Amino acid sequence: MRQIAGLALPALVVLAAEPLYVLVDTAVVGHLGSVPLAALAVGGTVLTLVAWLGTILAYGTTGRAARRFGAGDRAAAVAEGVQASWLALGVGVLVAVGAQVLAEPLARMLAGGESATWQDAASWLRVAALGAPGLMLSVAGNGWLRGIQDTRRPLSYVVAAFALSAVLCPILVYPAGFGLIGSAIANATAQTLAGLLFVRALLAERVDLRPHPAVMTEQLVVGRDLLLRGLAFQACFLSATAVAARFGTATLAAHQIALQLWFFTALILDAVAIAAQSLIGAELGAGRAAEARWLAKRITVIGAVSGLFFALVIGVGARWVPGWFSSDPAVHAKALVAWPWFVAMQPLAGIVFALDGVLIGAGDVRYMRNLTLVATLCGFLPAVWLAYGLNLGLGGIWAGLSLFILIRLVALLARLRSGKWAVVGAQLSRAHATS
Repeated sequence: MRQIAGLALPALVVLAAEPLYVLVDTAVVGHLGSVPLAALAVGGTVLTLVAWLGTILAYGTTGRAARRFGAGDRAAAVAEGVQASWLALGVGVLVAVGAQVLAEPLARMLAGGESATWQDAASWLRVAALGAPGLMLSVAGNGWLRGIQDTRRPLSYVVAAFALSAVLCPILVYPAGFGLIGSAIANATAQTLAGLLFVRALLAERVDLRPHPAVMTEQLVVGRDLLLRGLAFQACFLSATAVAARFGTATLAAHQIALQLWFFTALILDAVAIAAQSLIGAELGAGRAAEARWLAKRITVIGAVSGLFFALVIGVGARWVPGWFSSDPAVHAKALVAWPWFVAMQPLAGIVFALDGVLIGAGDVRYMRNLTLVATLCGFLPAVWLAYGLNLGLGGIWAGLSLFILIRLVALLARLRSGKWAVVGAQLSRAHATS
């Protein structure tokens, strides 16, 4: 329990860093007026997507590095980090260069016809995207350092970068007179600092820093499966929002409240999953399948208990929490329709997120990809559009989300019980990779 907490708690701080960047920028830029704030929302959406893509790379790297670390080969574990960092740097440079060309059409598409908004958003994105190489190096660094069960350095690097951004942003926006662009400069500077700190961590390991395309190709295969899984998630959330919008403004606002709280609890529960990735990968890499299965059951219980705790807190707060986000009685009434589903999902989601971490750590990502696609195409999407067709409102939407979680829960528990995921060795066999 102490080992899991020792990995999960620092991971939670690191996971919270990117939302905190956005919150600080929002608080500072919000006082410039509605147009700069809207521009920040547009540009921030694009960079949030980049960060999400980087997180997928980090998750795949953690499992691969953890197996080698568990097998007693720390150098090979760090070597996974070297190759992931080359990939991350390449993607980051592409984003930084691409943003200089694509910022305007992207901003125009997201902002609609508001010319002042998309023009400011494009200017912000061009500058902020210069920090993309640092951002991608950071997420890759988080991946391999978690794999060798080092959470102290990622925590210190991310906190240092966030502190720099929090100090620079208000100074550059107001006294220095850069306005909205000051926020982008602060963001890019902080992300670059974080990336350099993770590069320094690699250099300190004194391993071969040359790129190896074969290893990077293997990492891309893992990343591909996790990407497809992530796209299925995005399809669910975008469809839920689209259907909620068709039920009216109050329903959409209430859905936004519940959904953002759902993302917040998922962020916290995901810290347990990150600890699971590192510990399970290490156990299997060391050839200890029985210990990995025992640890997986323990992590499942921790996920369930964490979910029950959130269910209790959210259930008790039903009367007050919606009022923190809106003073409209109609929105409160609609939020209370979603609330029972939101509460009931928490214990199930706690188990699902924990088992996600177990299977990612085991490298069983193809099974996870297929399961998520099935749960999306055969569960959530038919349910949510049926809710629209039958005019079931917000309750129908959240029933669909609950079905999505339930399908995944049943299949993940079946996979856990089968033991097929617990393949030992420093590397995954081809048979397991295609199972």
